[in-house]
Amino acid sequence: MTSAPDEAAAGAEERGRTRRDATGDTPRPDTGGPDAGRQDFGRPGAAPGPAADTRDGAADTDGAAPSGGGQGGSGGHGPGGGHRPGGGQGGSAGHGPGSSGTDDGADDRTDDRTGDRTDDGTGPGSGDGQGGSGPGVGPDDGHGQGPGPRFGRRGFLAGVGIPAAGGALAWGAAGPDAWAAGRGDGRGEGPSGGREGGPQPRHFEGKRQLLVPEVVLLPKGPVRDHAVLVEDGRFHTVGPARQLTRAHPGLHPVRLERHLLMPGFVDAHTHLVQSFGKARTFGQPSEIFKTIWEPLEHALDEESAYLSAKLTALQALRGGFTTLADAGSRAPVDSSVLARATEEAGIRCVLSKVVSDGKGGPEHLHRWDGHRLVHPSLAVPVPEDATDRVLKRTADLCAEAKAPFQIHVNEHLASVERSLKSVDRRPLAHLHHVGALGPHTLAAHATLLTPDEMRMLADTGAAVSYNPVASAWKGNAVAQATMMAAWRIRFGLGTDSTRGDGFRLLDAAESAQRLTSGLATGDSSCGTGRLWVSAATAGGADAVGLGARTGEIAEGKAADYLLVDLDVPELTPTFDLDWELVRLAGKDQLTAVVVDGRLRLWKGRPAGWDADALVRRVTEVAPEVFRRAGIDRVTPRGL
Repeated sequence: MTSAPDEAAAGAEERGRTRRDATGDTPRPDTGGPDAGRQDFGRPGAAPGPAADTRDGAADTDGAAPSGGGQGGSGGHGPGGGHRPGGGQGGSAGHGPGSSGTDDGADDRTDDRTGDRTDDGTGPGSGDGQGGSGPGVGPDDGHGQGPGPRFGRRGFLAGVGIPAAGGALAWGAAGPDAWAAGRGDGRGEGPSGGREGGPQPRHFEGKRQLLVPEVVLLPKGPVRDHAVLVEDGRFHTVGPARQLTRAHPGLHPVRLERHLLMPGFVDAHTHLVQSFGKARTFGQPSEIFKTIWEPLEHALDEESAYLSAKLTALQALRGGFTTLADAGSRAPVDSSVLARATEEAGIRCVLSKVVSDGKGGPEHLHRWDGHRLVHPSLAVPVPEDATDRVLKRTADLCAEAKAPFQIHVNEHLASVERSLKSVDRRPLAHLHHVGALGPHTLAAHATLLTPDEMRMLADTGAAVSYNPVASAWKGNAVAQATMMAAWRIRFGLGTDSTRGDGFRLLDAAESAQRLTSGLATGDSSCGTGRLWVSAATAGGADAVGLGARTGEIAEGKAADYLLVDLDVPELTPTFDLDWELVRLAGKDQLTAVVVDGRLRLWKGRPAGWDADALVRRVTEVAPEVFRRAGIDRVTPRGL
């Protein structure tokens, strides 16, 4: 017979185990900073900054089974004795064979509102391997710091529009068959993180990685139980996790629990050399390119242009962008200066050359054709900057090269009126008239469109960069993006050098539509979450001429992706991931940013080069640039 206290303790333990098994929660270890060595950001003409390419073989991951028994192992869910989350120094929960010890159930707490039980971490813990967990290792954080608020995910919650996993994301060294049966081998060194637990920078090294995140954002939407095989910088295979692990027994799966793997954001409109001046635009009237940008860009020299471009790239990576479309620069420097900056930072760049004078276009297109990270483009800042002949010739060159022709159109009322006075047509209508509007054209802003101009975009297949933050900061109107979607007009989202934060851009894109058209029409959604996520990823890639190369987690596409931490209060509970990415997610959730299959950013810090040194040098150089520019800002008077 058992005593009443024993029965109570056993019941409490069973309830705790049931809840943990149902939610899929495991304590979350500290993943630390990047392993890569750091080096100076360099100077113009210096050697590139990123660490050497380590794609020299299979991914270097620890392949033993997850369990509570080893040092820092990840959580296994096979049969076994230990029921106490723990498992070593910073380790995750372990329920695999070989773990031992039980929770005595003492001092466990139950939330009166939800009925959820919280273990206070006072039990003896499990773990029979080196560094096994002991008293005080709480179930919530896995850091050996004792109990804390429980923000654990539920394996992304059953019944929220993502197919249930059925306990699919934990397996052992016995291979996929053991995983399918829910067994681990109890050694405590899981394929996801080995001794440190959780994803580490080293898991993204090598020519091949088999990644198994909790959720993958595919073109059809978010799914579970899927894996992604990355090989030579591309998504080689995307499919069911069970199928891929069986097909590649020689690769250790990199388990990415409580993480979303999604395409990187594409900034469809930015200016690489304007990062120094964005804070100088606040409160200024429209058409600031005449009062701020032109003087600033003309004041740049080779070093300051390089620094500005690299700062733009760094800000973009920190905001989840893996691709930038630069709309051209008036800086008196060679395009190689800007290309070197973005390549060293490790971001994909559509690099434009301004050809308003009709010179240098073919050479620029040929120069960067076939480059792995730099893709050529031609630009004319606004139609009034070039003759009709140059506009048509530039458009034809881009069409032949399958490169985007970038041009600002219908952004400000003043420019629309100037065009009407000079050529009797509005800017976009004039492009159409001279034959410069087509599938290769990327029209920036397009905020002031008539129904006829909207039809011209639809009929010609031209694309638009919708730049909502720029409209809010210094525009005269907001592009009718939901109307464009209804007309099947191609469009992506752009920052226009405002702020390099992809998640805030998503929010601004939907919010601007809600405020400018949704309120008046009673449209409470203004599209869907999927519309805006797609516009920021696949839609943006298509708009900038890279739709066949990036923008989706799909076989054959470049491995440009984000690893997003889902184990946060903002996304708990979850019901619709697309909408939650638009309205709730933030760049602080980015664990990793990967471009072309290489880790470029880890928890906000670039891999292989010194961001602090860059920032220090920018701080030293920028004041002199502004002195040379002689910018005359408007200072509005208060009442």
